[in-house]
Amino acid sequence: MATLYSTHLSTSSSHSYSYASFTSKPANLQRIASISVSNRFLAARVSLQSQTNSYQNVVGLQDGAMATKLSPVEGGSPIKNLKEGLLSVISPEESKEAASFDISGNESTVSITVVGASGDLAKKKIFPALFALYYEDCLPKHFTIYGYARSKMTDAELRNMVSKTLTCRIDKRENCDEKMDEFLKRCFYHAGQYDSQENFADLDKKLKEHEGGRVSNRLFYLSIPPNIFIDAVKCASLSASSGNGWTRVIVEKPFGHDSESSAALTKSLKQYLTEDQIFRIDHYLGKELVENLSVLRFSNLIFEPLWSRQYIRNVQFIFSEDFGTEGRGGYFDNYGIIRDIMQNHLLQILALFAMETPVSLDAEDIRNEKVKVLRSMRPLQLENVVIGQYKSHTKGGITYPAYTDDKTVPKDSLTPTFAAAALFIDNARWDGVPFLMKAGKALHTKGAEIRVQFRHVPGNLYNRNIGTDLDRATNELVIRVQPDEAIYLKINNKVPGLGMRLDSSHLNLHYAARYSKEIPDAYERLLLDAIEGERRLFIRSDELDAAWSLFTPVLKELEEKKIIPEYYPHGSRGPVGAHYLAARYKVRWGDL
Repeated sequence: MATLYSTHLSTSSSHSYSYASFTSKPANLQRIASISVSNRFLAARVSLQSQTNSYQNVVGLQDGAMATKLSPVEGGSPIKNLKEGLLSVISPEESKEAASFDISGNESTVSITVVGASGDLAKKKIFPALFALYYEDCLPKHFTIYGYARSKMTDAELRNMVSKTLTCRIDKRENCDEKMDEFLKRCFYHAGQYDSQENFADLDKKLKEHEGGRVSNRLFYLSIPPNIFIDAVKCASLSASSGNGWTRVIVEKPFGHDSESSAALTKSLKQYLTEDQIFRIDHYLGKELVENLSVLRFSNLIFEPLWSRQYIRNVQFIFSEDFGTEGRGGYFDNYGIIRDIMQNHLLQILALFAMETPVSLDAEDIRNEKVKVLRSMRPLQLENVVIGQYKSHTKGGITYPAYTDDKTVPKDSLTPTFAAAALFIDNARWDGVPFLMKAGKALHTKGAEIRVQFRHVPGNLYNRNIGTDLDRATNELVIRVQPDEAIYLKINNKVPGLGMRLDSSHLNLHYAARYSKEIPDAYERLLLDAIEGERRLFIRSDELDAAWSLFTPVLKELEEKKIIPEYYPHGSRGPVGAHYLAARYKVRWGDL
């Protein structure tokens, strides 16, 4: 089994760089690669030890990676210089320049292979995200993009397909066509089977031609069905991995169907890759407002003291789509809304929301805290779950189809298209606070938001001015993830006039009004992080195990007992049962 060795450096700009050798044996370690961004990043470069040396300056890290000890630098101690370096902010230009060199100053290259290049995800998200990174000058100087799929296609045909989905940033339209042409010239195609080592070996030859003898770093994006993950990983690892740089693989969800299948998938992946090489992507973690969650909490004194059971009454994670499966129900029917949205997107956001303050912004420190939260949670009980399925509905003379009207869905399907759940974290900070999740398709609106409802003011002097409905006077913090990103706080204030009448108003940070720059797509951020070796927004295997352990028991119970979902009209607010579930914990959904 191949083993990865890397030097891992983190910066306060949330990007760390891991340039590594992909070799068959530790004894064959030729290069422990690192980067030197500028004098203010590290005053001294990491020195490369030959094989005959005793590796006395090499330190083993907790995750199995290796790093070099720092020698004293003129003008201060190693620790002081390291702190000063890590707290420095590097510019995109420096970052880009650093990514183009290995430890000895030789130029390196990044080869990005999109496995499953002819699929919808590749066309609609991955290639446009890569172009956006190129457009913003975020990719290294030397890079090549290869599409790999079973379909027969020429380079020109791939470029034509990709060009139809590319768009330019609003603030840089003047050189759009020029940039697009430059980008497409870097895109190539290789047809092959996903389980053929011979086809991947041919890909390897083509990649080497473009790499031109430089240090080669390779990123494989698996945009393929999960049943062929392992075949593709095996072939890429054995036949097309880098010989003198790093090799990384991005894996798309679903990461299994339950605890057992997820563990089996992880075990199989680790036959060919180390944990550091596996980047399990959840695109919701790359969304601007989700990434801003820790900034909002940990860098604003007014919020962190309130972030506990003492002041927070409940937290709601709400996801809704205003469309159904629309001919793509075949895939969805095998998973359902709980596996598709709750077990990954919403649970990951919950973990970020509820975690304790990490030791640092390092990826492992953050992921350690997320795992602690997940392990502190009670496994979900059937009594705390409501499931639904949308039915046909006519509105304004238009008839909207039912879920089972989708020709790719079995007529007797019981797969939920809606689910609501109440979860609890059994630790000192959150004991007794209900965390409510709600996710559904074919609802009245499209959106994703986090709602934090605070407790009522004890002994409130203005209760008689508020009326009997105290919920309407509850302070509420809302983080709208999409669309129309915003953060707003609901407060009570006096209505101007001679009387004493109270009103509920919003202190609103509306991103479109506050910031002129367009918000990057989540895939742009995550692809850039994968290239730079930043793992903070990717899911570690023990996180995945903990997440599945919460949902697997109730999923099996739903399927074994063949629980019939509550039907709700297409375009409605969902099943009535969701309101009863919330009311059981004295909660009112905030999106009503």
